Amino acid sequence: QVQLVESGGGLVQAGGSLRLSCGASGRTFSRYSLGWFRQAPGKEREFVAAISRSGGVRNYVDSVKGRFTISRDNAKNTVDLQMNSLKPEDTAVYYCAAAAVVLTNRDYDYDYWGQGTQVTVSS
Repeated sequence: QVQLVESGGGLVQAGGSLRLSCGASGRTFSRYSLGWFRQAPGKEREFVAAISRSGGVRNYVDSVKGRFTISRDNAKNTVDLQMNSLKPEDTAVYYCAAAAVVLTNRDYDYDYWGQGTQVTVSS
């Protein structure tokens, strides 16, 4: 069982930066691939980024490549999402998630989810 809690969301102007953090409970954190997803109002949940168990492999959706960076610290049971050059279209509720399978972009592969944190980017 893994419990995930996100933090770090907020309101930022376009071009600004935010760093989201997700803390996890449980001693098996390093066994899970981790991902960040987002859901904007009226839209389906969207994959943003994922990181492998060791942290050696990372995937991103094309729209955030070069702007967002996912990282993890298995000693601290955390996964972060550094978001730079934010755009109004990045506005959404952001969720972290843990998957017991290998690195995946598919939300149905993820077993555990956080409650979400709101990110709002003003123009």
